[in-house]
Amino acid sequence: MAGGVRNGQGPGDGEVRVNAPAGALRGARENGLRVFKGVPYARPPVGEYRWRPPAPMPIWAGVRDATRFGPACPQPPSRPGSLYAPALPGQNEDCLTLNIWTPEEARRAPVLVYLHGGALNTGGAAEPMLDGAALARRGLVVVTLNYRLAVLGYLAHPALSAESPEGVSGNYGLLDQIAALRWVRDNISAFGGDPDSVTVAGESAGALSVLYLMASPRARGLFHRAVAQSAYLISHPALSRTECGEPPAEETGRRLVRALGVRDLDALRALDAHTLTRAAAEAGYAPLGTVDGRVLPRQLLDVFERGEQAPVPVLAGFNSGEVRSLRFLLPPAPADAGAYEAAVRRGYGDLAADFLRLYPAADGEESRLAALRDALYGWTADRLGRACGAVGQDAWLYLFDHGYPAANERGLHGFHAAEIPYVFGTAARTTPLWPPIPDREEEQRLSRALGDYWAAFARDGRPAAEGQPRWPAYAEHPRGRWLRVAAAPTPEVDPLPGHFALHDTLVRRRRRAGDTPWNWNIGCAAPPLADPSETP
Repeated sequence: MAGGVRNGQGPGDGEVRVNAPAGALRGARENGLRVFKGVPYARPPVGEYRWRPPAPMPIWAGVRDATRFGPACPQPPSRPGSLYAPALPGQNEDCLTLNIWTPEEARRAPVLVYLHGGALNTGGAAEPMLDGAALARRGLVVVTLNYRLAVLGYLAHPALSAESPEGVSGNYGLLDQIAALRWVRDNISAFGGDPDSVTVAGESAGALSVLYLMASPRARGLFHRAVAQSAYLISHPALSRTECGEPPAEETGRRLVRALGVRDLDALRALDAHTLTRAAAEAGYAPLGTVDGRVLPRQLLDVFERGEQAPVPVLAGFNSGEVRSLRFLLPPAPADAGAYEAAVRRGYGDLAADFLRLYPAADGEESRLAALRDALYGWTADRLGRACGAVGQDAWLYLFDHGYPAANERGLHGFHAAEIPYVFGTAARTTPLWPPIPDREEEQRLSRALGDYWAAFARDGRPAAEGQPRWPAYAEHPRGRWLRVAAAPTPEVDPLPGHFALHDTLVRRRRRAGDTPWNWNIGCAAPPLADPSETP
């Protein structure tokens, strides 16, 4: 039955089959949903295909089994003690697969494509916390996918650029995501999804990837709404020149190859993927997208300021305790309050008084956590809200400020990614070290609300939840309307007055100077800020 779904008569109980343009698939029926796992969307990037754009997957013969998750991309080990180390079904370079949860009777249902986080370094589409079943029961077709990570996904190098017809390298993981969206466009109708109603979503590095997709001409038209949970609008390396104080991506690749002690691309491609990813991480390689003039045409912030991003509605936000579980991002603590204040005054110059008013030295630990949170995540969400309005689109912003006993006892109120199990309804399927979410009605009620808001946004571009407050659009107030998610969702205006404006001024000054990144060098780690009268 071409392009459709039928009940299978094979040995598997609850078996379902799909004849998609990509080929025939055998999935499983799970609690009223049809689920297909480990579906390849591009050719395995092994051997000669390592560090090349994803190639189309040939149509396979016969019926392909799609009842087990595919392996994650090879990746370095997670940090010891990390909350974010998930249970994954192995790792292999043959990793370009996706998973689909679809309602039993879906017909042109809205599609949610979710990108996992992990600093572009770790993670995978089979993370139990990203199980799409609860969202699919709200009438969505939910897709999660693997993409190339770490050195396999983002390495730029002059030799790789030389072999490219376009003269560029890097961004392979982003190109994988674009290939997956093309696969969705071409195949999702066979699973009951609507290719003209696709929402791309993600958290942390997944949300950064959403920003890449919004900025990339290659992804234009492949999605119609965007969700960015804890995105960070940072400066990026250009391919072959220094930009915003970032060394060229090709030079970073050159240094890495020297550190690995290999002579050429053939030798680099011959290295075992697991050995390579671990060695690259130990050598200090940190994956990031590359401004190459093609896949990423310019700095992300420039794209959004020029109104060149995909003109789609956006749901975005951040968490009140973002950095509480990411303390490795913090600079070393000053010896005392006096040293903190002196460092801020050296770094911020005429902005120091405003900074110290918002992030006082008397509460140095909390100030350091809050300043980095606001500079990376809060300012980004606010900036997205303003950028949407400039291109005639609505934005809905949130501040996730919810705590529960196990998290609060560990000093992790509203920590990074804490909203994910509430959105997905997977409180019982978090990672081993995650503070356990209590099985009580108030937590379930909040989860239902967030799942409903996200599903409604994916359905029609406007978040709504039955029995919950109306979520106002950001543009409904000159200072911005938000939804604070604490014990319950509550609309408010500008949850942190003055904070985002300060960081916006800082970023603008650093951009004009052109020689300093605006990433993690915040507060007592800030380099001296150029005098505004001296910047171009």
